[in-house]
Amino acid sequence: MFIEAVLKNNPILAEIAAKFHKSGQIEPDTYLIDLDMVRRNAELISKAGKEQGISLYFMTKQFGRNPVIARAISEAGIDKSVVVDFDEARKLYRSGIKIGHLGHLVQIPKACIKEALKMRPEVVTCFSADMARELSDAAGEMGLVQDVLLRVIDDGDYFYPGQSGGIKFDALESVARKIKKLPNINVVGVTSFPCLLYNEQTDKLEPTNNVSTIIKAAKLLKDMGFEINQINGPSATCVSSIPLLKRLGVTHGEPGHALTGTTPIHAKGKEPEGPAIVYVTEVSHLEDNRAFVFGGGFYQRSKMKRAYLPDKKVLLDVEELPPESIDYYSTVHTCGNELHLGDTVIYSFRTQIFVTRSKVAVVDGIQKGNPKLLGIFNSLGDEIR
Repeated sequence: MFIEAVLKNNPILAEIAAKFHKSGQIEPDTYLIDLDMVRRNAELISKAGKEQGISLYFMTKQFGRNPVIARAISEAGIDKSVVVDFDEARKLYRSGIKIGHLGHLVQIPKACIKEALKMRPEVVTCFSADMARELSDAAGEMGLVQDVLLRVIDDGDYFYPGQSGGIKFDALESVARKIKKLPNINVVGVTSFPCLLYNEQTDKLEPTNNVSTIIKAAKLLKDMGFEINQINGPSATCVSSIPLLKRLGVTHGEPGHALTGTTPIHAKGKEPEGPAIVYVTEVSHLEDNRAFVFGGGFYQRSKMKRAYLPDKKVLLDVEELPPESIDYYSTVHTCGNELHLGDTVIYSFRTQIFVTRSKVAVVDGIQKGNPKLLGIFNSLGDEIR
């Protein structure tokens, strides 16, 4: 989906990835991250946020919770993270990253609440009055008052499968009255996801009904006397979407894929953020006009179409795997090209590294002409060499 954008806007990334593979510095099933480009992207997004008055939390799951990349983003101007689950919070907190937003998309497990509060997150999202009560009780025992967001949902909102949950708008007033009585939490805002989605027909990011829901929820809560200072509208936060968030009345965004130039709107290579990630593998075996390359990092929502053969500087068509399959291999059509065992093959697609079994190679200095491998990590951010 993004290999053309890489070859158009960051061809040196593909070149370095091939060199590192051929020299044995990286193995197949490795994502290579251009830290220079990530840093540049973070600076652009941070600048756009400041210009529009939009506060930002950065997401790390898509590049494997990597602490080296997270620190680079923080130093580039987006200094707080949003964590998708509690394991990600642990990884980043122990790496010295400030936790901005915790509990969304995944709520904090009950036994982990006190550990979470010790991290002093800026906000914690609650899906229910029960979760709010658990937070308040734990905060009370610790002598804290924790700011929280409410995840508010309504008919007509859109959620990905497996990501449902929240306080129904029709019940918000009664639930909010219960929460208001809790002594050790303070409701400061609302959130939902996804608040923007890419429309292939219009080639634009457009608001979902979720945005309307949280805007009216914020108004209701303000009318009830809550001091609402955060309307959090994550999904596809990038330089181009930040002005739209401002116009919609959103106060906070959460860049994730924009940091590696891999939101759907980046596929055509026309956005300010440059591509910063490739997936490196090699030919395992051949059969007729097809080559099978090592897998482990392919993602079912990637919509990948082509792969790059750097030895011949050609693009090859890719067979998409059915969702029920394990990605032991990916299949590319040789298209009349002669391929051999061990040949480097490079992909670039929208991924979620934390759900793969891949390795992550972080390389600094690519854009300066002095590439240096900073380390090889697993898909959950642990350095393995």
